[in-house]
Amino acid sequence: MSETSAELLTAVRNYVTDLFTHQVKPEFVFHSLEHTEDVVEASSYMADHYRLNDEDHLVLLLAAWFHDTGYTKGEATGHEDESIKIATAFLNRNNVDETVIQRVGSCIEATRMPQSPVSLIEKILCDADLFHLATDDFKARSQLLRQEQESLLGLKIDKKEWRKNNISFLENHKYFTDYGLEKLEPKKHENLDRLKKKKQVKVVEEKEEKKVAFPYLSEPAATNKEAKEQQKNTERGAQTMFRTTSHNHFELSGLADSKAHIMISVNAIIISVVLTVLLGRIVYERQFIIPTITLLLVSISTIIFAILATRPSISSGKFSEEDIRAKKTNLLFFGNFYRMKLEEYQWGMNEMLKDREYLYNSMIKDIYFLGVVLSKKYRYLRIAYTIFMWGIILSSIAFGIAAIIGSPTAEPGQLIDY
Repeated sequence: MSETSAELLTAVRNYVTDLFTHQVKPEFVFHSLEHTEDVVEASSYMADHYRLNDEDHLVLLLAAWFHDTGYTKGEATGHEDESIKIATAFLNRNNVDETVIQRVGSCIEATRMPQSPVSLIEKILCDADLFHLATDDFKARSQLLRQEQESLLGLKIDKKEWRKNNISFLENHKYFTDYGLEKLEPKKHENLDRLKKKKQVKVVEEKEEKKVAFPYLSEPAATNKEAKEQQKNTERGAQTMFRTTSHNHFELSGLADSKAHIMISVNAIIISVVLTVLLGRIVYERQFIIPTITLLLVSISTIIFAILATRPSISSGKFSEEDIRAKKTNLLFFGNFYRMKLEEYQWGMNEMLKDREYLYNSMIKDIYFLGVVLSKKYRYLRIAYTIFMWGIILSSIAFGIAAIIGSPTAEPGQLIDY
């Protein structure tokens, strides 16, 4: 690793240490500076194991240092977003390359539960974040996490429930890297077996414990049923709204294309008549020169704006992994993915489908940009129809005046004497 990268990591370590020392609540006994240092150490060890290049190594360690700094806001929910903001601000101040900053953000985002790493360094960070599941220190770390939750909730968590949740988590968790599967999984299963073999502690009024520790579980069944039914109705309403709005937009787009086609066809006929009939007579009836030119310009201008109304606009057709992580790309529009490989598009769609908010926002974006396109179409169409309307009026008046005033005429082959 270069000297510049080493200096940056030293500055990051000092900065993160200061954040945890002065800005993270003491209640966070698990998500502490010690946990961050352990994650950095595990990341560094696995980076050496995989012989990462300098940039990947740097990105991984930067993400490891910053991944839990979002706890400075005082709560666990959404701490990944805050961590990304803190990392981005610090790295920008230190003139770090934008690509490195985006990759750091993607790594931190991948640690959000449920973890969703794609690249190797994201998988390494996710495994390092839960490295303690496969250590002899697992029991102590679990107690710290329970203590942290009790402090934040202000409630006592039943040991039986805590053990049950830990067993469920360990059973459903899998490491992502080959190293994790080969080296860490066996040790994690040993910890899981110890939990399962532990004798159950005495249960003290389980219903009362749930009411105290988890208030949201105390809702009446009827209320829960009504809430679920209301949620289903809301989902159906949203789906109907998206379907109807999209259909209306497509209908309006088809109508706009039809109107533009009419304008193009009519004015193409007018231009043909002007070129084949009127231009041949202008030599002998010169009073019609100005009206003819006016009509020709009107038709050409109308066709130009009608074509602009129907001319397609296609984007680059590519998206990046960072775009998906940041939820910036709308995969419902072909212009954002037509140049991507099928595997990359499938991954992006799966990521979007896993995130309800991302999916709905993509549908909203699709409707919005359809509206923007429609606005452009109808603006150009209005200009085309306005030019045609006033142009026909002016041309007709000009032809009428020319016919009334008249001018010297000449027979074929005869010159006009002025």
